[in-house]
Amino acid sequence: MIQKPITCLRTRQVSLAFVVLLGQQCFAQVRLGSPARLTDQIDERKVVKLTGNTRPEANAANNRGAVDGSVQFEHMLLQLKRSPEQQQSLEQTLKELHDPQSPNFHNWLSPAEFGSRFGLAPEDLANVTGWLEAHGFTVNAVSPNLAVDFSGTADQVRRAFHTRMHHLSVRGKHHLANMSDPEIPAALASAVTGLVSLNDFTPEPLHHISASIGDPQYTTAAGTFPIVPTDLTTIYNFSPAFQAGFSGQGRTIAVLEDSNMYSPGDWLVFRKVFGLSRPYPQGTLVTVHPAPGPGGQACIDPGVNANSVESTIDAEWATAAAPNATIMVAACQNTFVSGIFIALQNLLTNGDTPPDVVSISFGMSEAFLGAAQNAFISSLYQMAVAEGVSVFVAAGDSGGAGNDRGGTPATTGIAVNGYASTPYDVAVGGSDFADAYLGTTANYWNATNTATFASAKSYIPEIPWNKTCGSSLLAFRNGFSASYGPTGYCNNGGANSVVAGGGGPSACAFGIAAPGGVVGNTCSGYPKPDWQSVAGNPVDGVRDIPDVSLFASNNAWGHYYVTCFSAAAFGGKSCLGPPDTWSGFGGTSLSAPIMAGIQALVNQKTGSRWGNPNPLYYGIAQSEFGPSGNSACDSSNSSSANECTFHDITLGDNNVSCTGSNNCFGGSTPGLVGVLSLSNASYEPAFAASAGWDFSTGLGTVNVWNLLTRWPTSADQSGSVEQTDRP
Repeated sequence: MIQKPITCLRTRQVSLAFVVLLGQQCFAQVRLGSPARLTDQIDERKVVKLTGNTRPEANAANNRGAVDGSVQFEHMLLQLKRSPEQQQSLEQTLKELHDPQSPNFHNWLSPAEFGSRFGLAPEDLANVTGWLEAHGFTVNAVSPNLAVDFSGTADQVRRAFHTRMHHLSVRGKHHLANMSDPEIPAALASAVTGLVSLNDFTPEPLHHISASIGDPQYTTAAGTFPIVPTDLTTIYNFSPAFQAGFSGQGRTIAVLEDSNMYSPGDWLVFRKVFGLSRPYPQGTLVTVHPAPGPGGQACIDPGVNANSVESTIDAEWATAAAPNATIMVAACQNTFVSGIFIALQNLLTNGDTPPDVVSISFGMSEAFLGAAQNAFISSLYQMAVAEGVSVFVAAGDSGGAGNDRGGTPATTGIAVNGYASTPYDVAVGGSDFADAYLGTTANYWNATNTATFASAKSYIPEIPWNKTCGSSLLAFRNGFSASYGPTGYCNNGGANSVVAGGGGPSACAFGIAAPGGVVGNTCSGYPKPDWQSVAGNPVDGVRDIPDVSLFASNNAWGHYYVTCFSAAAFGGKSCLGPPDTWSGFGGTSLSAPIMAGIQALVNQKTGSRWGNPNPLYYGIAQSEFGPSGNSACDSSNSSSANECTFHDITLGDNNVSCTGSNNCFGGSTPGLVGVLSLSNASYEPAFAASAGWDFSTGLGTVNVWNLLTRWPTSADQSGSVEQTDRP
């Protein structure tokens, strides 16, 4: 049995950001935070399993043998948990921070305040860290978001947690991971969620390359019209905001990365060629490797790697949306923790003023993350929101099949991106323009370009982004009455892939997935936040994504984003020539930083941070959509561009192809490809666009000027959103 003495000095030794360190204040922390819960002596013979903490890939087929016991693992994370009473108090605090009627409205917390109020009692923390040290681990730090950073060997992991670290070969790549759920003494169980990072799997960047078609006018016989910054400002009505002086001055947008940009010069060329430099001279680019604060982890410069394309895309399109803002590329090397989360944790805790908004363009499904990593992400976002920081996350590029990605049909059913599915972030989905489908291209595009290479005339009706044979619209356009079945598009030449705007219900934030990461077994999703109540949103009891969308296509219907990315070694193209020779991309990794830029404009106009803006997005949408949707806000209605804040997309779907029997209609027959469906027995597409909110595009896309002018500065006594300054 192990029993460690409990003193205030003990907590200082592990650099706790949230423990008050002076004299009698140590006792104040116990009073303000949680009372001690770990009252039993630690008995190594009495253990409990930390369920939901093993990667689906850690199986016999991928196993390549045990890791040598002497191998050192740096910066593993043990995620702690609050008592139910503390969690309830935190949720109430977050509500008050966002409630104009509360005296705590916008009284954002410091990291120390967050930890002091919602951290573990020093006695409990000393028991947990003392147990780790008794097993030979080095405890490096404890963050206010309840993550214990520790280091040790594979043998120490085996002895302490009763699980072995093994080499894996997964899709041709080497990985390390634990082969079974870890175990801890039962005496510690009430304060521990699990091991966040006992593997080296890293998130996927959510972008897709689109081969650009060389034509200096961007107006081709094939109907290809790439998007440049001025097109973006025309289509989504940024121009009145810019003309009114709201272009991001004084605001910082952090794009979180695990690679530096290949060349910051690409960002400068992008701004110069597309006419952003002279009109918006305050726009700046900085690259940082955020220093750790108390409880943080050292941010190692990641250098330039293949994900430099993601950092370039994010930085360029964030500046397109907020051209006078500071764009901060915050990049850290991946350890056993994703570099993007090291960057975020350090930005929130190192004592510097945190950025107004952050954008995350990476993802991994809830089921693959596991219970502890989902809890870590959720707690980190909670701290961000408590500090007033707005978190925007790409909803995903796999339609409703969040476990799957790329050029083969889905096999594991409906799932969502766990980076985007918490109640504390804005999940940003993807749309496409409907002009090619509707045959109205000439109505929306000029035959020649402006000096900044733009050709869009106005807002363009939209559909969900979907480049797969599962799209009912692509099936119809290619002469098929259905996407599924022996005579359907998916089995007769359509793209059997998983490339579409992400969306779906949270379903595996807690518990254990079925084998292979399939949602099921003891899985459950995040509870539905009370603000997610609007026409179209289902009464399903769980958090649903996306919240909002913006254009994200990679040339499904002739449109994609033009980007200056000159790294030939990573698939880029020279930016020395005209933009028709540059790289083209799509993906929700573009819509997320643009939406973050839009929020920076809101923050500038209101002179305030807004933490989680979702309650206001949904409040405005509810007033516009009413109880059953509003045809005046339908994206296909030309007046929606002027009248509404959200363009409600009602045509199309984000359905993808699939095989097997996991939410797959028509895919169980050998040799046939089906489509993702709520039922294996009938066609219930996952998911179709409809009036009001839907899983394809959430609330729809944004009219930026209407959002700014209708953003509330107060609320009436009933708590409803006050609509002011309507144009």
